[in-house]
Amino acid sequence: MKILIINGHHYYPFSEGRLNAHMIDIATSTLSAMGHNIQHSAVDSDYDVQQEIEKHQWADTIILQSPVNWMGVTWKMKKYMDEVYTAGMAGQLCSGDGRHRGTDNQYGTGGTLSGKKYMLALTYNAPKEAFDNADQFLLQGKGVDDMFLPIHLNFRFFDMAALETFACFDVMKNPTIADDEVRFKHHLEQQIGA
Repeated sequence: MKILIINGHHYYPFSEGRLNAHMIDIATSTLSAMGHNIQHSAVDSDYDVQQEIEKHQWADTIILQSPVNWMGVTWKMKKYMDEVYTAGMAGQLCSGDGRHRGTDNQYGTGGTLSGKKYMLALTYNAPKEAFDNADQFLLQGKGVDDMFLPIHLNFRFFDMAALETFACFDVMKNPTIADDEVRFKHHLEQQIGA
């Protein structure tokens, strides 16, 4: 299988990106050992828009490894999406505004990456207890995937299917890196396999 791993981290002095880079290393070594072919992209470095489109077309599965920044992806990841995904609207990733003639009443049905999958791998400073709990002040019962609905919709716009999201929690105040490593390897084995 061909897998593209996108590093969605943007450098901040208080968040240098070591954890996301480490999780990408784990994904790369785990998936390579299973025989998968891996390519990488990083939104915080120079990238060529056309090459990024080609990587999306090449991949069977795309993994977005990203910190959660103000309840979403970093501004560099959003910039990457704006540049790469907009350029891909000429048919490489989707057809125009996402409509096919004959199904114009079904917005978002113009994706051209049918049969491909994607997975979100996220690092949260929020504790796990903040999610899926109606008693929590901020999220009021919403889960990790609720917070990332716009990102899921972007991939769905390309007609890609979701794999189960992976998340690390409380990464700044109460990190559990060793446990996260084990969970992530198991998650990759279960979701992607050999």
